[in-house]
Amino acid sequence: MGISDNDVQKQLRHMMAFIEQEANEKAEEIDAKAEEEFNIEKGRLVQQQRQKIMEFYEKKEKQVELQRKIQSSNSLNEGRLLCLKAREDHIRNVLDEARMNLSKISSDQARYPAILKGLIMQVCAYFYTNSLNLNPVQGAVISKKEGIQSQ
Repeated sequence: MGISDNDVQKQLRHMMAFIEQEANEKAEEIDAKAEEEFNIEKGRLVQQQRQKIMEFYEKKEKQVELQRKIQSSNSLNEGRLLCLKAREDHIRNVLDEARMNLSKISSDQARYPAILKGLIMQVCAYFYTNSLNLNPVQGAVISKKEGIQSQ
């Protein structure tokens, strides 16, 4: 007994529908797997780029902090230099004033021997406790009788 053409057509349609359904299910599985792999790769790339960005900004923060420290140090050093300059200027002014007063005192014959004697006493006291180099003024002579004389 033979199968009618109608039954064959029906079986073929049924087999084709089954194959098509299997193909659609397989295509959906492939799409789902591709979507999953895409999302995994996208997540990995996003995380990788996020890490690079974080490292970049951490590096920038360190550079900014270093620049801030350098600037702070430079400001502090500039302040110290200004202070040292002011101190040096003040010392220079005091020394200039002392030189002027010393030249005035050395020309005052009445006070000069007593002042020089007092200074020598201070030097001796200082020398007694510390090491000291003496640079006498040219023209000053010390005698036992008169104390200090100027020639």
